[in-house]
Amino acid sequence: MLAGADAADDVRAILAAAGASGTWDWDIVAGELRIDGRFAELYGLDPADAQRFLPTRLFFKAIHPEDQARIKIAVTGMTAGAERFSKEFRVVAPNGETLWMHGRGQAHFNDQDEPVRFTGLLVDVTERKRTEERLRIAQSAGGVGTFEYSDGYATATVSGEFCRLLGLHPATTLPVRTINSVLKSKDEPDLIPEAHRGGPPETLDGSFCVVRSDDGEERWIARRGEIVRDKDNGGYRLIGVIYDVTATKAQEAALRDLNETLEMRIEQAVAERQAVEDALRQAQKMEAVGNLTGGIAHDFNNLLTIIIGNIDTVIRRFDPGADPRAKRALENALKGADRAAALVQRLLAFSRRQPLDPKSIDIERLLTGMADLLTRSISESIAIQIVPTADLWTIEADPNQLENVILNLAVNARDAMPDGGALTIEARNVTLDANAVPDAPAGDYVAISVVDDGIGMSPETVEKVFDPFFTTKEVGKGTGLGLSMVYGFVKQSGGHIQILSTPGCGTTITLFLQRYLGHSAALVVDAVPVDEQVGGHESILVVEDDDDVRAYTVGILRELGYRVIEAHDGSTALKLLERADPVIVLLLTDVVMPTMSGSQLADAAKALQPGLGVLYTSGYTRDAITRDGRLEAGVDLLTKPFTYATLASKVRDLLDGGLNK
Repeated sequence: MLAGADAADDVRAILAAAGASGTWDWDIVAGELRIDGRFAELYGLDPADAQRFLPTRLFFKAIHPEDQARIKIAVTGMTAGAERFSKEFRVVAPNGETLWMHGRGQAHFNDQDEPVRFTGLLVDVTERKRTEERLRIAQSAGGVGTFEYSDGYATATVSGEFCRLLGLHPATTLPVRTINSVLKSKDEPDLIPEAHRGGPPETLDGSFCVVRSDDGEERWIARRGEIVRDKDNGGYRLIGVIYDVTATKAQEAALRDLNETLEMRIEQAVAERQAVEDALRQAQKMEAVGNLTGGIAHDFNNLLTIIIGNIDTVIRRFDPGADPRAKRALENALKGADRAAALVQRLLAFSRRQPLDPKSIDIERLLTGMADLLTRSISESIAIQIVPTADLWTIEADPNQLENVILNLAVNARDAMPDGGALTIEARNVTLDANAVPDAPAGDYVAISVVDDGIGMSPETVEKVFDPFFTTKEVGKGTGLGLSMVYGFVKQSGGHIQILSTPGCGTTITLFLQRYLGHSAALVVDAVPVDEQVGGHESILVVEDDDDVRAYTVGILRELGYRVIEAHDGSTALKLLERADPVIVLLLTDVVMPTMSGSQLADAAKALQPGLGVLYTSGYTRDAITRDGRLEAGVDLLTKPFTYATLASKVRDLLDGGLNK
């Protein structure tokens, strides 16, 4: 580990004294690079740059393009914790000359074994590499052809191997045009460059694809040599060799294919990672909205229970002969409060905090049962068609919420067809593989599609439609929570959703709900409306920490004839339960309460009185009586805000049904 900048300077001085062509000191923590004057000169930088910190990307500035990727990978390893660096690579000097460098360096670590610096030096090994190249050519003498060409001549002196490699008739001299005619492409530089066609190249190093004259076989030929210039008359001589590199080219092609495949896989991996990160951000956004929603839902639904309940009470007791304007005002107030309650429920649905009561559902029966409701909700200028295929699988979901979702999608489709059109609701069995729908595991699903031929949506709009409060409707025409609620319900039900839309061509929204393989054969049965609410004389214990909500609830139950005992918290309720006479048969408790939750109270109460029935009330359960967003088995819940009719019906149903055990 380096003690500091002074120690780093000492190291660079030692390296420079060792004959280095340049030294560097890479500060990994700061992301800065210091170099010496030789390094700056080699890289074509201002020598003054050696006195200041530079961006680390300059380390790669002069490295030959074909070597950069390899060296970047090695340097990345050093900054990640590797100890030693030793690589040979080419550097393009400011004068255009290509030099070979041997870079050697090491990493320095802090007390936590974290790399903090990366220092090293460059040693010029150009001559050694050239010697190695000459030796390699000499060692392959059996397959090397030689040539010599003088400026101004039409022929070149060649060896027998030269002729064999090109498939030419053996000779000691050949016309330059004959030699160059074997090139596959006429756009390639000449194998033997002539003065009248541009003169000699800067280097004889190169490779060419040729078509052998004797058998027509394509081969790759490499050319190496020297250009000897005559300073007196400006002429030149070319002295060089050629040899077959077809196998090498094949290996290079295979390597390129491998690299392309690797790059493609890396791109795919990056895209997949980006998708996962996007999904994580979306999940975090939904979690934030959910936390915000949950924070206000409990208190807000308590307020709405008081408002809706008392307005409902006044309307029920309203004198028919009184001012009709006053009654209309009350009815409008009730509608507004109901809309507020629906808004909270949609927020809870989007954030997946609305408790679901899943049942096995016959989709065909559910859809056909909704026909009249859909007809009443959709404009007469829109033709509605419900198309369930035969033998649909059973699914498990909350039937009431599923109906709301389908109705919501149908209303959205209606709004997308202001001039009329066709609305089709289809249901079919599908088996998805792992890649059919993003995030959907392979398996059997029932797909419910809502199809319209309306105005459609752009890709940018489709990306945002599930965001809470996003809407394309005019101000006051929508909350922007409809599709958010749909998304939340589908995800909470373990399903998936897909949108296909094209501007001007309509939209198809498909819900994929998993096939239910349970033994239950329960089917959706339409609820029978109750015109007159029936009360009773049983004893009920009401536990609610909000005084106004408790007063409203107790008032309704007493109006219905029940004997009611009330408590504001769990501990008080347990004391009342112990000495209650006659025996209490039903505990009606809020879920979210301080000190003791509704579920904790119910457990303690049932320990005292095993046959006690329990009815929970809440606008937000906080998972107290749910598991994975679904009501636990045997749990009965009355969602806030509730009215006289819903409370009366729910209590009577429980009492007549033998209560939950």
